[in-house]
Amino acid sequence: MTNYIKLICEAHGLQCISNRRVSGGDINETYTVDTNRGLFFMKLNSASDFPLMFQKEAEGLKALQQASLLKVPEVVATGEYEGQQYLLLEWLEKTLHATYLGEQFAKGLAQLHRITNSHFGWTSCNFIGSLVQTNEYNTLWKEFYSTQRIMPLVQKLYKQTSLSKSDIEAAEIICGRLEEVFPDEPPSLLHGDLWAGNFMAVQSAAKKNIPEVLPSVFDPAVYFGHREMDLGMSLLFGGFDHRFYQAYNEIFPLEKNWRKRVTLTQLYPLLVHAVLFSGRYINQCRNVLKEWR
Repeated sequence: MTNYIKLICEAHGLQCISNRRVSGGDINETYTVDTNRGLFFMKLNSASDFPLMFQKEAEGLKALQQASLLKVPEVVATGEYEGQQYLLLEWLEKTLHATYLGEQFAKGLAQLHRITNSHFGWTSCNFIGSLVQTNEYNTLWKEFYSTQRIMPLVQKLYKQTSLSKSDIEAAEIICGRLEEVFPDEPPSLLHGDLWAGNFMAVQSAAKKNIPEVLPSVFDPAVYFGHREMDLGMSLLFGGFDHRFYQAYNEIFPLEKNWRKRVTLTQLYPLLVHAVLFSGRYINQCRNVLKEWR
């Protein structure tokens, strides 16, 4: 891929000095690219296997950048070259600085969630991981969560023989109860895939030789949804410091008993993981279906 990277850089007025493969997810090839204008981050993948995936990610990053105090990587370029799609981003320098960022992170996320829309959904489909995420607009959260999130994946898992007919029936019962379970709130702009792996403390430009440390988010799956979805997702794989949730609740108070709804908000990402990775995620989905039916 080295030659591809050089040619892509040249197409955008950059001279590639060197590049190095780095970790960056399950499905993409990711690189640190050193150029005559500094460091950049590049993702590469097949244009035919996941059509427009990076274009959709770029749109999501730009939406987050415009709406939040959180540091979001600048989109430098996206496009296709000889069957490969690419996404070229600002390089974010990870720091292990000891500064506690929970309150700043909470403030940025709350600001993002205060961006509202008349409908749940998004302007088009995008991706969560390697799965297409459908986002047809709906004025009702119960309808959106049912038809765009839960039931399509439950049915997909049923066709794969991972879930049973009784699991489908349980999901249908749950979808019929969503209106009484979720508090009525306007659609919030969501990150959509907010877990600890998509968060990083980064170092920004120095001010008076003192580097500023900022909370950063990336790899979004944006849409307008119920804001408890982001919080539930954030708790799925370990979560953040408890002070973050306390600060968020003080800045933008959640409806009572929000923690009791966490597993229901986690059903969607668990279904996504069940489709992509199977294994223990199937049983986790069944446990949530059993809990809420």
